[in-house]
Amino acid sequence: MIELRHLKTLSALRACGSLVDAAERLHLTQSALSHQLKALEHLLDTELFLRKSKPLQFTPAGQRLLKLADEILPRTEAALGDLQRLALGKAGRLHLAIECHSCYQWLMPTLDQFRTLWPDVEVDIPSGHHFAPLAALKRQELDLVITADPRPIEGLVYAPLFRYESLLALAKDHPLVGKNWIDAEDLATETLITYPVERHLLDVFVHFLEPAGIEPAGIRTAELTVLMMQLVASHRGVCALPNWAMTEYLDRNYVAARRLGAQGTWGTLYAAHREHQQDFEYIQDFIRTARRLSAQVLEGVKAVNEEEKPTTALQS
Repeated sequence: MIELRHLKTLSALRACGSLVDAAERLHLTQSALSHQLKALEHLLDTELFLRKSKPLQFTPAGQRLLKLADEILPRTEAALGDLQRLALGKAGRLHLAIECHSCYQWLMPTLDQFRTLWPDVEVDIPSGHHFAPLAALKRQELDLVITADPRPIEGLVYAPLFRYESLLALAKDHPLVGKNWIDAEDLATETLITYPVERHLLDVFVHFLEPAGIEPAGIRTAELTVLMMQLVASHRGVCALPNWAMTEYLDRNYVAARRLGAQGTWGTLYAAHREHQQDFEYIQDFIRTARRLSAQVLEGVKAVNEEEKPTTALQS
């Protein structure tokens, strides 16, 4: 069977032009090199080069193997380099999904900086995982999931990124604007506008309405934050969003906002990954970068301890 060492030997022989110099390059004795070449010729039942020729000439069989060497050896060296970078944690794959529709304000700057620092890590946000990204993470189809809903799934851990407050967006002349904060009962007569996701992914249900046993009068969905704000401003309903998602609309006096409850309704955004990925430096650097940049670009969020270790959902 032809081996990589055979291809390396022929390539060295072509480059050096003699058995003596090729043996020195390969750190072999001339006798060992000669024996290896004869064994290869015996295996193939053909000569590979003309021994009495000056300069050294290869037979058609030798030229064919040299062509193979030119194709295989560079690819092998590149693969070995990739494997070394993977072993050192300098290369890999970061396929991520986002369960938060309004995350892009901090995610895009994070990804831009991450790509600069980790050029050998393949970054992608694949489609098709919108409804069960944590399950896809468990199946190794994804490498990171941004979520506010840490579920107890064996083998997954959750690194907190930051804490945020949910606010209720209201038309500027809505009667509830006169209140200092919103009570759950206030939404019993309101149409609640939400993203088209399951309830367990919406803080307004999980942390505000369901604990109080309140159901809104109606529910309407919209894909885009800007469309939700237009509906709110035109008295089509109210909507609860993370405080940072409403900043630009509040600054432009487009809508009003009030806290959900006297103490506010707070949630935590997490980066979920598989437990064994805690040793992947590029995963940890993404988390550190996300924490740092979110604190810089988002208003009204609370930082988490950057040294805090990821936990399982059962521990959090």
